[in-house]
Amino acid sequence: MRLDGKRALVTGGSRSIGRAIALGLAREGADVGVNYRRSREDAESAVRDIEAMGRRAVAVQGSTDSRSDVERFVAEADDFLGGLDILANNAGILRRTPFLEIDEGEWDAIQGVNLKGYFLVGQAVARRMVEAGTAGAVVNVSSAGQAVAAPNLTHYCVSKAGVEMLTKQMALELAPHGIRVNAIAPGLIETDLNRADIARDDFREGRLARIPLRKIGAPDDVVGAVVYLASNEEARLVTGASLFIDAGQTIWGA
Repeated sequence: MRLDGKRALVTGGSRSIGRAIALGLAREGADVGVNYRRSREDAESAVRDIEAMGRRAVAVQGSTDSRSDVERFVAEADDFLGGLDILANNAGILRRTPFLEIDEGEWDAIQGVNLKGYFLVGQAVARRMVEAGTAGAVVNVSSAGQAVAAPNLTHYCVSKAGVEMLTKQMALELAPHGIRVNAIAPGLIETDLNRADIARDDFREGRLARIPLRKIGAPDDVVGAVVYLASNEEARLVTGASLFIDAGQTIWGA
């Protein structure tokens, strides 16, 4: 119960890593707003699981790359929970396309959700934290791709590199308000976005060959790090940092 009484918002919180984070925060005592884009059924399932732990939860719909959507769903979560202490910026998309074949629309879509979305939600939540005088915590879910290049993922890796610098900038400018901002950078985690790729022997073995521990992660593997970074007691001196959860992938670089 390290987060007892805290109020959290998790973007993309209905499935995969986002769902694991939402449930993990609830297990530690937080009430949770679960943002989703499309599947209300998945979001309400996460809400029910959180409520079964004795915590409050609400599903809030909206696209993180839309300013109007963000302002609305952040307000809905804030109103329901009575404030926000924690933000887990998690909503993201991934496409595997060779550099020479990426069109402008696909580039904009990746940057819009993975980077602009983190900015929009981070700013909206931080403004409310500052107004309320809340010494909050923001955890941006980045990727090992912020540090190493990967075939067919130019737009994705660039977006995650942007998240690393956004994290540092937010940490610098929000520090006077007592708000800490950090990132986690997972490596190969099996999720809805890459499950089909991992099922291919050539893809899986190619990736494992570049991972010293030769392990593929699961969404629950990132939860402990998020809980730690969200705790103002345990991580009170940690801000502007990126914690790699990648089984050693970035030791060897690309």
